[in-house]
Amino acid sequence: MTTAATPIRAFGPGRVNLIGEHTDYNDGLAIPFALELGVTVIATPVAGNAEIEAAALDLGERDRFSLKNRDPRSGWRAFVRGAAGELQAAGVTLPGMQLEISGNLPRGSGMSSSAALETSLCLAMLALAERDWDDRIELAKLCQRIEHDWVGAQTGLMDQLASLFGEQDRAVLIDFRELTIEPVPLVLGGYELVTLDSGQAHSNAASGYNQRRQECVEAAHRMGKESLRDAQIQDLHLLPDVLERRARHVISENARVIQSVVALREGDLERLGLLLDESHASLRDDFEISTAAVEATVKRLKDAGAIGARLLGGGFGGNILGLMPPDAVLPEGARVVHPSAGAHLLA
Repeated sequence: MTTAATPIRAFGPGRVNLIGEHTDYNDGLAIPFALELGVTVIATPVAGNAEIEAAALDLGERDRFSLKNRDPRSGWRAFVRGAAGELQAAGVTLPGMQLEISGNLPRGSGMSSSAALETSLCLAMLALAERDWDDRIELAKLCQRIEHDWVGAQTGLMDQLASLFGEQDRAVLIDFRELTIEPVPLVLGGYELVTLDSGQAHSNAASGYNQRRQECVEAAHRMGKESLRDAQIQDLHLLPDVLERRARHVISENARVIQSVVALREGDLERLGLLLDESHASLRDDFEISTAAVEATVKRLKDAGAIGARLLGGGFGGNILGLMPPDAVLPEGARVVHPSAGAHLLA
């Protein structure tokens, strides 16, 4: 138990999703991993004060609000107020505090700066409140409520689970129906995973993310299924054109996740690269969440020798993931990414 007499430092990592995009809210499968990059929150208790004063150091912005009165806000302030509100709704008694928020994970990059912020805020606040929260799946759900009810993005659960359950040198295979998490060794044998910024930031709350989610729900309903996890390729003829393409992406992407796990376990990196390419084509053509900037960035990675490349995150911008062979010359701005530990308190 950490004493509340000293400042608390909590780190929430971003994540890269190896494969399995837009499957989480469809009860599907994905293989994300946590990053070394993320968001750090320093929380200092303020005795006799029922307020939270927060500073977003990277932005030079501040917020201050009463723990008894959390009017809605937008941007980063919505995450802070949402974390306080959801923890209190869960029965956590929060003290007054000062928060300093900083990070090295680009916002709008497709590497889930949102989940990094949510998880670091919650861990810091829980530590100040001297509350243990051993059930990280339930904590992920609480963080998801911040995104849904305070930020306005109807995200799935992948980002929060990846941020909380990340492991060094491993990705995590997540089954979103069963909510099971299985570590998968990420042994690349000299190959490297890199990200490259498309130069176009995206926001889940402002993009077509919520629309795609609604389309998936409608597609499942029209097929008589609880979710697209139960849908079959042979049933796509039941759907109108747009919904058919949305459902085809989800069905085929779940299959690609399973095939990718097999490829990793067999050390078949060429097969993994092909699956990344297939995933991107599906996201571009069936899910329609690519842009000209994204396509240009995919081409840069492929021209540099990537054996597979695909967009990351909600789409409409952000980073591109590439699987590069040994001795490849990386394009300018490309960053090698490694699987790292999940959200935790810092010494």
